Amino acid sequence: MKRWNMIHKIKAMYAEGNGLSIRQIAKELSISRNTVSKYLKMKEEKINESLNNSEREKVLDKHRDYIISLLQKYPKLSSVKVKRKLQAKGLDGSISERTFRRYVNQLKECIAVKQERYYEPVIDMTPGVQCQVDMGELRDVLIGGKSTPVYFAVFVLSYSRLMYVSASDKPVKTDTFIQMHNEALSYFDGCVEECVYDQTKLVAIKEEFREVWFNEYFYRYASVASFDIRVCEGYDPESKGKVESGVKYVKNNFFYGEEFTSVDELKERLLSWIIDIANLRIHGTTQQIPSEVYETTERQAMKPYLRPAFIAQTDSGAARGVDKTSLISYKSNKYSVPMKYQSSTVRVKEEGAKLVICDSESSEVIATHEICQRKGEIIKNNNHYRDHEKLVSDREGEVSKIIGNELSEMLCRVIKATSPKIYKDQLVGFIQVLRKYPDDMENLKAALTALKERPRLTVTFIREYLAAFSSDKQSQSDKHSQSDKHSQDMEETTGGQSTAASLAAYGCLLTQRERGGNYGQL
Repeated sequence: MKRWNMIHKIKAMYAEGNGLSIRQIAKELSISRNTVSKYLKMKEEKINESLNNSEREKVLDKHRDYIISLLQKYPKLSSVKVKRKLQAKGLDGSISERTFRRYVNQLKECIAVKQERYYEPVIDMTPGVQCQVDMGELRDVLIGGKSTPVYFAVFVLSYSRLMYVSASDKPVKTDTFIQMHNEALSYFDGCVEECVYDQTKLVAIKEEFREVWFNEYFYRYASVASFDIRVCEGYDPESKGKVESGVKYVKNNFFYGEEFTSVDELKERLLSWIIDIANLRIHGTTQQIPSEVYETTERQAMKPYLRPAFIAQTDSGAARGVDKTSLISYKSNKYSVPMKYQSSTVRVKEEGAKLVICDSESSEVIATHEICQRKGEIIKNNNHYRDHEKLVSDREGEVSKIIGNELSEMLCRVIKATSPKIYKDQLVGFIQVLRKYPDDMENLKAALTALKERPRLTVTFIREYLAAFSSDKQSQSDKHSQSDKHSQDMEETTGGQSTAASLAAYGCLLTQRERGGNYGQL
């Protein structure tokens, strides 16, 4: 009703162009000119429809208490992050950003102080030329339930706005700062022409009349890595606006409102946030997605990163983030890893002509690829997109249902020891063979039991062995049908001995064939 009164006032004061102007109405009613213009353009039916459609508000009202609790605990939480937290709890994602932002802002007016708005200057750059670097610090990050200081460096490519963040729970010294650069340039998979910094002792010892005395150790690193150092004038944040805004973005969008069990978890979640959120968002200034701009335009303009030999590298290799499609970036190409490593961190290292990818925790080798000398290629191992452990377990379960747990375990163990590299395929074949004898299960199990002590087993051997068993059984059955009951009883006794003897003889024959060199894996 209150809004209807406001709309009637607007239309009455405007009087179809014969009354007050839009500017005068806005000033008189203390509302924006856009609001006045909006309602003057809308017909009464549309206004009525808009005001009566409260379906979206009803959806958000279900989460009102949770949103209020978030805003009370973290008053500066952005609507984007509130929505992300709600989506993790199953919120309908069809609600528009504008509707959600308006709803959150209305709640903030009631329970929280409005968030400060940040601005950044627009600087046009050429791809691959500049990276802006700045340090950030938070004193009260909850790690393992304790308030812990965290120091981080933000790297932003000026053209694409692609971002990398490196964090430490120790104060940053020159060697740590160099390692942070090594991480960032390895993540970018290339080097820019210059990096821009504030006047920090990590880069410049002092400046006088714009003459700079550089930190010698860092200057040595920059020279070998082949990028120039540019230091901003004192108290001139606008000359490095992109990264200044980036530091605030990291604090508000990643750290604010989060708790971590350990420093390692913080680093893993930070890398996932960089890959899945920071570099996939639509940037507020460019209105483009940084990772897409980098891949399509800036990557080819980057110089190769010349990693200095004096930078220590662990035996486990350099860290790499895995994207949602189970791919990592390495020297302008993408390589696959097993699906269970999606959106996590792995380590990579070169061993001759091969790229070896390891689990970041156990250092176990999880993938190996030939290093591609071309650029822009995707090198995939299709096996990485299948859960082999589950497939094998499911197949073993099928065998167990047919012949029982104990016999299944013994035979599968021998088959796996015989053909470990093709074990999954052998299981598929074994199941197909077993399903050929659905009506003779007891005799089938008896025949298979005779195989459990063999040192080697393959599906082709089992198939021929069971075929001989079935043929012999059928022959005995034909004889039984042509005799009287007394003769039939005698034949059964004799026939059982004959069948066992035939199977034993056939097993020996197949064993001799194997020894003669006719055995091989398909």
